[in-house]
Amino acid sequence: MGFNTLTTKEKALKINLDPTIYGSLAEIGAGQEVAANFFKAGAASGTIAKTISAYDMSFSDAIYGPEPGGRYVCQSRVERMLKKEFGLLGERLPTRKDETCFFAFADTIEQLNFNRTNQGHGWLGLRFQTRPNSIPNECVLHVELKDNDPLLQQETIGILGVNLIHACFYQTNNVDEFLSSLMDGLSIHKIIVNFVRVSGPDFLDVDNRLLSLLLVKNGLAKTTMFGPDGQVALPQDFLYKKNILVLRGRFRPITKVNIDMMERSYEHFKNDPDVDENNIVTVSELTLENLRISEDRKKDETDFLDRVDMLCSLGYTVMISKYQEYYRLTNYLSRFTRGKKIGVAVGRYNLEYIFNPDYYQHLKGGILEAFGFLFGRNIKLYVYPSLDRESLNPNELLTSDSINLAESQRALFQSMVDNDKIEDLKDCDPKNLNIISDNVLELIKKGDADWEDMVPQVVVEQIKQYCLFDYPCSVEKKREIEQSRKESTRNRQRRIINSED
Repeated sequence: MGFNTLTTKEKALKINLDPTIYGSLAEIGAGQEVAANFFKAGAASGTIAKTISAYDMSFSDAIYGPEPGGRYVCQSRVERMLKKEFGLLGERLPTRKDETCFFAFADTIEQLNFNRTNQGHGWLGLRFQTRPNSIPNECVLHVELKDNDPLLQQETIGILGVNLIHACFYQTNNVDEFLSSLMDGLSIHKIIVNFVRVSGPDFLDVDNRLLSLLLVKNGLAKTTMFGPDGQVALPQDFLYKKNILVLRGRFRPITKVNIDMMERSYEHFKNDPDVDENNIVTVSELTLENLRISEDRKKDETDFLDRVDMLCSLGYTVMISKYQEYYRLTNYLSRFTRGKKIGVAVGRYNLEYIFNPDYYQHLKGGILEAFGFLFGRNIKLYVYPSLDRESLNPNELLTSDSINLAESQRALFQSMVDNDKIEDLKDCDPKNLNIISDNVLELIKKGDADWEDMVPQVVVEQIKQYCLFDYPCSVEKKREIEQSRKESTRNRQRRIINSED
């Protein structure tokens, strides 16, 4: 917490003393801790029109309407609550609307039950005006609660709710400050914010995909996910009880090697007797290690999102994570599969990295502890071959059998093979093995057309259309592209606003 960071009480009091802010708070689950913080700060009568907590399902349905899926801790529920409570303010307080910025805060939370058999999580949101009589903005979050005590989880929601309201009224001009301030007085050990969506007239130029990237980059979450439609998705919804096939890489750019690797892995994965072909999700994963860091931060982040767009256009689900080690990634994915299978496509050289004990020295159990997660009961590695460029036969394929391992790791490797945890991919296209992404990048920058044979056609078109990866373009076209990006972001936001109405 920085020296000038306000405490939860100070934030609540600042809002209470602002004569232009007035609204309602509706909370389901985890007590009424957000409202309590405003009452404890003092002068709450200047801010709070109403607080409500409809715990009983029948009462909740009578107020907000029934949920089609029968779930009450969900995005649609919190959005219904926001719309209903905000609408009531204008109806019941018509004399205040010309000088007041109305707001409605809502949350629906599942905290730990008495037997500690569930996972605490919930949805929070704020619908608010920054000017009287203006179209409202909206911000919606999904969070995971990490404390192992219901009272601590309630306290966490109370702090987060105040942080959210304060950020929406005072910090919308800077997305980094807006997001980081949500964690004031909290830590990732207490709460993870794994979904954020903003909309409204004050957020027309804010790309929600960028916000999701910044959640991971700024330490509010470990992962974020985009569905094949390019929209932000919750891993627990998208991956629940699915067989998952994952390929990680830089994808800068996506080449025919990446495509062949995923397609060959998919053929092997779907033929596994434990895998239902109709229940497979293919995931392309980027780690933040693959986010370039330069003086032009905006360009770097745009470059990252361009790769997300390209992968989505090919039909893949995309995950961005902070999990540099493979065992952390598979351990995370195992939370959602509920016994279904996980396949991981790796290159032969990455397999050598996986079996290097130096990368696991931070673990008490070393490489054996890591392999307990990486090679769990339902996890398997699919190994893509490489060419032996030092051989007299340059077309000779190198498989997992030929990886360079220390003698002490040989028995461990053979044990994984014998237990069907490692499988070499067959029928790979040898022509693709000569493609090296760094070489492709250099050809793109030079404007050498040879690169076009090394990437999928849809990616070729995107690179040329949007001058990606420093593809040669005129200054005028770059300006045109920048303007087009801004308009696309605004159109996405307008669609969200229209759907809310």
